[in-house]
Amino acid sequence: MGEILVLVDHADGVVRKPALELLTLARRIGEPSAVVLGAGDGAAAIAAKAAEFGAAKVYVADGPEFTDRLVVPKVDALAQIAKAADAAAVLVTSSGEGKEVAARVALRLGSGIITDAVDLEAGDAGPVATQSVFAASFQVRSRVSHGTPVITVKPNSTSPQAAPAAGAVESVAVAFTGNAATVTSRTPRVSSGRPELTEAAIVVSGGRGVGAAEGFGV
Repeated sequence: MGEILVLVDHADGVVRKPALELLTLARRIGEPSAVVLGAGDGAAAIAAKAAEFGAAKVYVADGPEFTDRLVVPKVDALAQIAKAADAAAVLVTSSGEGKEVAARVALRLGSGIITDAVDLEAGDAGPVATQSVFAASFQVRSRVSHGTPVITVKPNSTSPQAAPAAGAVESVAVAFTGNAATVTSRTPRVSSGRPELTEAAIVVSGGRGVGAAEGFGV
């Protein structure tokens, strides 16, 4: 089974739930390897969490480029690691940034890309991805026919399942290419105390007809 690279999405030193879902799916199609970029002092804890969910190897790269510049440094690192490891596939969370990173990595590798997958399975000619289209009216099964498959997976496509693995950490020195937009300032998002909607399995919404919070009892 080939090495499946999983780009680990993290914030404030904590692994986000979609990354754990990717590691769970990666075990179906090969041997998961986590890629942790720009985590700083939190890299060790993130690597340990990735190992808890099946990462046999954890590639770690750090540097101010990951925080000071947008998208391109992650593309540089992920493409470089994929080439060096001769990866069988690359998995990325299907977010706005994730899809841009995935598209650029696929271009660098000369590979095909599948976006917004909701399931993955092993196939004789490489990973087979399932996509849900037209408001879930149809399901499409497809695979990349050329190069290293780069696949973005929608959050909540599966439930994270722990499967402890070695999690051997390998530090990577990235050759950055530059030509990336520079971050000039940041405004921290104020926490509302509410659950993260992008990671919720079910979201219930209502308009004015609900009347008040009590109306959601229905």
